Amino acid sequence: MIIPHAPVEAPPRTLELTLDGKTVTVTEGMTLLDACRQAAIETPTLCYLENLTPVNACRVCVVEVEGSRVLVPSCARKAEAGMVVKTDSDRVRHSRKMVLEFLGSSVDLSTAPDAQRYIAEYDADPSRYGPDAETVAQPVKVDNELYVRDYSKCIACYKCVEACGTDAQNTFAIAMAGRGFGAHISTEFDVPLPDSACVYCGNCIGVCPTGALMFSSEHEMRESGTWNEQEQTATDTICSYCGVGCTLTLHVQDNSIVKVTSPIENGVTSGHLCVKGRFGGVYVQSTSGEV
Repeated sequence: MIIPHAPVEAPPRTLELTLDGKTVTVTEGMTLLDACRQAAIETPTLCYLENLTPVNACRVCVVEVEGSRVLVPSCARKAEAGMVVKTDSDRVRHSRKMVLEFLGSSVDLSTAPDAQRYIAEYDADPSRYGPDAETVAQPVKVDNELYVRDYSKCIACYKCVEACGTDAQNTFAIAMAGRGFGAHISTEFDVPLPDSACVYCGNCIGVCPTGALMFSSEHEMRESGTWNEQEQTATDTICSYCGVGCTLTLHVQDNSIVKVTSPIENGVTSGHLCVKGRFGGVYVQSTSGEV
């Protein structure tokens, strides 16, 4: 009897390009950012996340491609055979420094550790624009019990919009409105969040790189000066609200759950959760008082 075998898949095609003078081999379809990471070349980025569609918003990851008139975003540009790429040229460093200075002069980056690290690495000086530099400063929006929105910390990276849309929640409660310096995150017709289509899944919080979107618990603890990540523990468990089996990472301080996340590499959640998984810790604590 002849036993049929599954068809053998063709091996992935590869290509060669030059990164900072070194020839590297990558799989066809990879981006330049993927190629840099494979070659252990650290490339800064604020708007890129593995579980979201690249939108080329922050322009911090730009690199120089031989023959290209402008710098290209490495998070979105596909690697091509024979490409010659410079990731740390004077032109690249100058561009990244300028972008970081613009962000630092107009946005509160006090809760954005990656942005602060990049500013130091690129010797950026946001203060050189002076104390009268235009900013996006505005009052914190506190209109629900689960999370707050502080758009004075928003860098318009689009991550929350992507997570609210087809990349995770498919709710489309928020989008980018306005143009130029007036561009901002908005609900439909700019209605208050409680009146919008928001289902409070909190996936926008999970992807925000600057703390513009933050758990109410974290915001209140930061305001009172009790937020201390050094004293927090992180414990993985499985959510028991339904049968999907999402992995929850419980961040605990002083025997209380202060926020809940999910590992981005988890095959079930890809870092995203529903409202019960994200904010169910409140229910746990109201029942027992202890974790």
